[in-house]
Amino acid sequence: MSSTSTAESVNASPPMNVAGEKLTRLRDLMESVGVDAYVVPTDDPHLSEYVSDAYARREYISGFQGSAGTALITSTGAWLWTDSRYYNEATLQLDSDYWTLMKAGLPKTPLIPKFLADLAVEHRKSDAGKTYRIGIDPFVHSASFAKELEDAIETAQETYVLTNTADSDSSSNVHDDSLGIIDTLDDHGNLIDILWGADRPPIPTSPFRVHPMEYAGMTIQEKVAHIRKCMTEESATLCVFPALDDVAYILNVRAKGDVECNPVGIAYCAVTQEHVTLYCNAEHKLSDASVKQYLLDAGVTICPYDDIVVDIQKHLEQKKKMARVWMDKSRCNFALVRCVPPKQLVDKQNPITPLKACKNSAELEGMRKAHIVDGVAMAHFIAWLQDAVVNQKRSVSEVEIDQVLTSFRAQQEGFFDLSFPTIAGVGSNGAIIHYRAKEGTDLMKYLDTTQPILLDSGGQYYFGTTDVTRTWHFGTATEEFKEYYTRVLKGNIGVDTMIWPEETPGFVLDVMARKALWDIQKDYGHGTGHGVGAALNVHEGPHSISPRWNNKEPLKASMIVSNEPGYYEDGRFGIRIENLLEILTVEDAVNGEAASKKQFLKFRPLTLIPIQKNLIKIEIMTEVELDWLDTYHQLVWEKLSGLLEDSSPAKDWLRTSCEKIERKR
Repeated sequence: MSSTSTAESVNASPPMNVAGEKLTRLRDLMESVGVDAYVVPTDDPHLSEYVSDAYARREYISGFQGSAGTALITSTGAWLWTDSRYYNEATLQLDSDYWTLMKAGLPKTPLIPKFLADLAVEHRKSDAGKTYRIGIDPFVHSASFAKELEDAIETAQETYVLTNTADSDSSSNVHDDSLGIIDTLDDHGNLIDILWGADRPPIPTSPFRVHPMEYAGMTIQEKVAHIRKCMTEESATLCVFPALDDVAYILNVRAKGDVECNPVGIAYCAVTQEHVTLYCNAEHKLSDASVKQYLLDAGVTICPYDDIVVDIQKHLEQKKKMARVWMDKSRCNFALVRCVPPKQLVDKQNPITPLKACKNSAELEGMRKAHIVDGVAMAHFIAWLQDAVVNQKRSVSEVEIDQVLTSFRAQQEGFFDLSFPTIAGVGSNGAIIHYRAKEGTDLMKYLDTTQPILLDSGGQYYFGTTDVTRTWHFGTATEEFKEYYTRVLKGNIGVDTMIWPEETPGFVLDVMARKALWDIQKDYGHGTGHGVGAALNVHEGPHSISPRWNNKEPLKASMIVSNEPGYYEDGRFGIRIENLLEILTVEDAVNGEAASKKQFLKFRPLTLIPIQKNLIKIEIMTEVELDWLDTYHQLVWEKLSGLLEDSSPAKDWLRTSCEKIERKR
């Protein structure tokens, strides 16, 4: 799955009156509570990348269904910021009579804090006596966003004062009061919820289950001991974990249903040197008595979900000046962080993030097993799909492709869910990077021998998580398509074969994925790789492979990362080839040099699914790259062939797909 996001359905724009009516009602509400602007992010209180329907407020007000984006509404305008993965979807889904798309990441697109600060300046110029009030729900904005907004307003204030002082004979017209302030509307709550009313979906209450030791690899007590050791080093007295996957990881629990395709439950966790506390709706989350007893036996205290803020305040009161609360402002909502005086806040990456990213031996073994059973499912599926399209000459809908693929995965040991909604994009839909087919829409297409399909999918197994993309063409592809396909493959191989020194951040490797495309002045707009959880979220930090150089997290041994270069022609096709990779240490000394001087790292593939050979232009591949392809296919055959019945369509397809590539140039 392409970096940092999930698949999303794409529908036609909402009726104009719906978009306009919602904005009119919201503006009336904004006027009644006294705010000039209102910011609606994608996030839930845990700043999750994917949110349950109950928190889909930005989608409700804007109609945009992508998993990343922020809406801003004023009395005169409405804007939606989203990144390059969603430009197509947003264009299709936003009603352009009411909404303006802000393409985040482009040089001329301002960041939201700067945009709001500029609005505050314009407001001051038109009404010199009034402060611009920016409304937010503090539970769904990160504390770092609030700080960025405050800083942007302060900078604009300084510039405004200097400019107006220089341009005036007197400073009497220059006001000392702030250009703008953040109003958290604590007495009113979330304005979108007020509009939504009884139609808002309920907050989900899926029960937790225990994630067994054979897959977790560490007990709750061992993880808490690690947290407390780190807390001692930082002189922290309380460590708060709002992220849902952190909570699931620490307590070795999983859930299904709170967040689509993510095996997490809505809860907070907090750790002191004396206590471990789970904040959740215990009536539902711990409805299985054995799960509740499991947590109690591990020394976990159960408290109501909404007690988290009050308990942080109590801790500060009890510990007084000795209190130091560890919360990463970029991953904690503003409502939690604002409770803590700045001098008593430990604002840095929490101690679980790096532990979770570097998989232990049990987690790695589970991930390897998951990719074997997933490879078996894909062999059955592609054999079926090729037969349906080529031999039966059927036109197979994207929805049927999704359903049949899911059914083959569901037959495998340990499967319980998808890791994200399947992206099955035929022809031009393959260029919509986060596309989800849906019956009854104008966009849905049918696969035949005249068009390619980009298929990005994955499974959640009790022991591991998978994510794979392949691009298939069961007819005769054009030479142009083969050229792009081959260059994407070269990029994939370029990353896969890298060896690099320890402490190297992922952005250093990103150029290898793009070089073959850059050679012909082409590129793609998404990142190359994201971390993946072990039987957890399909997107996991802190590491990545991306041109975004601000992520300086080093790639480390036992991390798992995706490798997914692509190329997209809007309105025509999309190409992406994705494998998940495990990071290993290079054990052997090179050139007689002692291995202990400096540690080097390399990748090993986890994904076990063949790459379509007849789409490759041999003349632009090197012998080394062709050797890699043959070696990879040999590995796939060795791992999967024994699990398929002899003479079955799946095994026959796998045998042909894993044969050495013909090298005639």
